[in-house]
Amino acid sequence: MTGAVADRPRDLLVSGHVNIDRFLSVRSFPEADRTVPVLEHRAEVGGTAANIARVASKLGVATGLVARVGDGFPDEYVAEFRRAGIDVRGIQRVSGRPTPTCYTIEDLEGAQRTLIDQGVMARVPGARLPLRLLREYSWLHLTTADPEFQLRLLKAARARGLLVAADPAQEIHYRWDRRSFRTLLQGSELFFGNRSEVARALEFVGGDRPEVLLEFVPLVIRTEGRSGATAFSRTGTVHVRAARPTRVRTFVGAGDSFRGGFYAAWFAGQSLVACLTAGTRSSARWIEGKR
Repeated sequence: MTGAVADRPRDLLVSGHVNIDRFLSVRSFPEADRTVPVLEHRAEVGGTAANIARVASKLGVATGLVARVGDGFPDEYVAEFRRAGIDVRGIQRVSGRPTPTCYTIEDLEGAQRTLIDQGVMARVPGARLPLRLLREYSWLHLTTADPEFQLRLLKAARARGLLVAADPAQEIHYRWDRRSFRTLLQGSELFFGNRSEVARALEFVGGDRPEVLLEFVPLVIRTEGRSGATAFSRTGTVHVRAARPTRVRTFVGAGDSFRGGFYAAWFAGQSLVACLTAGTRSSARWIEGKR
């Protein structure tokens, strides 16, 4: 990076969900009209943006959050972010609205069923943009959130010289459409997705292989679970194997942790292979419960 962007004091601003995550562990999922016992339940702070920011900040990336939370979001979670060195000035509290909450059921094999109450992260036309923060950051990472808000933030960021990463994650399947996604992609330098999300992106652009996306964005990072991760760029393709976790606590958030690890190597100026490797190692640590 050169010029004014390189001189900005902070690295990465992440816009997306900050949730309360509620987990239920079961031996196996119930069939229709059947009941199974809950083996364990817990509540944690989560959400795509929160997870990415926590991991990136822990690994030395100067990181901030842009999100809306509502009633019931604990002050202690915000205090945790501050203790982790995360810039929380972009977290907006909205009274009278529910805070975003995910309900995830996990079986003993690591399979998941997830429901989300978007709460205050549902569509809010005209929601306030954190314009002041855009002057302090060099990169903006756009993940799960209202597409209208994210595209407005994209436009404002580009006008101020920021570089942008597109990462709609699972919401690419139900909140984004062909037109909005193509606008997102064309305004970005980097696109993250797993296999199903990259496949959906290809449907939106009318392609049949990941390299087609390079007509719209210079770099595509595809996470592939136990198979590792692949980077597609206009200069070639590189792949790394997955790092193997020694035990499994949860797979929820592992992809977000990959991104945090990737960014730590990215902002350290390491090679693309090293960035992918850092991402897979970070993901494995997350699965083990080492956060």
